[in-house]
Amino acid sequence: MANEPKRSSVPPESPEAAARRRELFPLTHQAVPFYEDVPCYDVDTLVKLHELEDKLFAGRDEEKDAIKGQYTALLSTLQKKPDAPEQIFLWKDGNMPEHTEYPENPGRFNHDPGFIPYMYEIPYPEGERPKDAIVLIAGGDHGWSTLLTYQTALDLTALGHQCFLLDNRVNNNPWDEYESGADASRAVKLVRELIKDRGYDKVAIAGFSNGGLTGENCILHYSGTQKIQDHFPDYIPDEIDELYGAPDAFICVYGPRFNGNPYDFTNVVYPPTFYAMGLEDGGIQNLYYASGELLKHGVPVEIHTFTGVPHGVAGRKLFLGKVPYPNFDHWLPLADAFLAYHFNT
Repeated sequence: MANEPKRSSVPPESPEAAARRRELFPLTHQAVPFYEDVPCYDVDTLVKLHELEDKLFAGRDEEKDAIKGQYTALLSTLQKKPDAPEQIFLWKDGNMPEHTEYPENPGRFNHDPGFIPYMYEIPYPEGERPKDAIVLIAGGDHGWSTLLTYQTALDLTALGHQCFLLDNRVNNNPWDEYESGADASRAVKLVRELIKDRGYDKVAIAGFSNGGLTGENCILHYSGTQKIQDHFPDYIPDEIDELYGAPDAFICVYGPRFNGNPYDFTNVVYPPTFYAMGLEDGGIQNLYYASGELLKHGVPVEIHTFTGVPHGVAGRKLFLGKVPYPNFDHWLPLADAFLAYHFNT
């Protein structure tokens, strides 16, 4: 590889939080596949499961055993829906580009060694034609964060977009920018193949927090004439690799590149980019830095900041039953208009 992976620093946990996480990991780790396969299960049950998880981490020690019992009982009730969609796996057997050594989960990551990335196609109203396709990438280490992104996928579907929910090898958890970006690139290619006869052809990526970093990894390493095998010499390309592997537009919701992280634009074809971020988000300086860099390089950029809004609120109405920051929810129609303009739909 021409460059070594640039890993972002992760804010350290307090000793108390780290101890609680290690203690609860064997139990809460069981819920990850259900969260990430949210289209296949009853969403209300998954929301209740996450509420119990929050109580486990925040509750008093004397309440813990009772909450664990409720959590385990609820886990046991989860059954796939009869009409559950099928996973769309990204890579053919034995031909997934990888180089991160990950022999054992240290009790921290949501995905175990051997994880195979995939995506879901979100159902679209029968008989109607979408305007375009969007690959959505959740934040954090995915897990329960996928629930928020699923809600956003439903919101974008209602605005006329065919959505695909990606469960990739997570950036920096423990995979690097080349692997996470390769998964996003492969997802874009597969979506292009899936929609080729549907009457629309534009594909965007919408990344949230760490998912925004993954979207940018895709653009940095796999846009223009760049190929998977540029970074993974042993990878054997197939017919899907003949398709373009970067998005036609990028929606980055509170997930811009870290302030000061270098970015080599030499081989990059950066698409029109939409940013949405709350002004109370601790990473707001990242937005100012990243958007400034794009503007210097002539990239069309649309920026929206929202007063009083912290990090990670998109899709929160799934948990709360209401939009917690109504001003921030305007990012959805704004992004819809952004795509309509750049895709001429």
